[in-house]
Amino acid sequence: MNLIEVNSSQCVRCGICAEVCPVGILAMGEDGIKAINPEACIACGHCVAVCPQAAIDNKKTPLAEQKEIESFPVFDAETAQLFLRARRSIRSYKKMTVPREKLLQLIEIARFAPTASNKQGVSFTIVEDKNILQKATERIIEWMEGQEQSGSHWSFVHHIRAYREFGRDPILRDAPHLIIATAPPTLARGRENTVFSLAYLELYAPALGLGSCWAGLLEMCAFAGYGPLLDLFKIPEGKVITGAVMAGYPKYSYKRLVNRNPLDITWL
Repeated sequence: MNLIEVNSSQCVRCGICAEVCPVGILAMGEDGIKAINPEACIACGHCVAVCPQAAIDNKKTPLAEQKEIESFPVFDAETAQLFLRARRSIRSYKKMTVPREKLLQLIEIARFAPTASNKQGVSFTIVEDKNILQKATERIIEWMEGQEQSGSHWSFVHHIRAYREFGRDPILRDAPHLIIATAPPTLARGRENTVFSLAYLELYAPALGLGSCWAGLLEMCAFAGYGPLLDLFKIPEGKVITGAVMAGYPKYSYKRLVNRNPLDITWL
């Protein structure tokens, strides 16, 4: 089939598909909707998803693979605000592994996050081996000690002390799972796409009874290219780590909503 096919008996020529196309490849002509620059299609699926008559099909995002919804599902404003404010970064986890089926549910939602120009391109590695997680913490601590010795402007003293003197894991917080995002180094906006994807994951986690937290210290070490850490994760050739979060069952529940700094806003 051509990129765009229109069921002429169903199309009412409303032009909505052309109006919502983010790259402007659709136009209404005398014979109906046409693709005027099909090679520019980014496969976002807007044209097919928005058509009120289900009259348009796109080879890159087939109508048959789209799921019907009656209306856009929304929380009421109060519930949405409560949900967003109540979510916490979890740094204390139960000593329970999460079934793979549930981890797959968690990862599945991440792939539906918006990405720049619909490039997507983010892959995931789930670490569930406790031995690898423990080694990762140890190697990050070693990297931090090297940073301290080299006079880095970052200070890691309190993390090193927590680990060496008190036997705590200040890096991965004894989380049972680590979710690592990867992307090709040539992917434009790979880091931003990762942030969107992992944000979706974090917001969905409570619905599965899970908690999560960004593994920022691991990211620092990985982004610095520390080989002894990267070797643990067997990242596929042609990809680099672009983000990481810890995940597991929260050990505690939070009873109150924490306040934030006052809103700082300028109107123009």
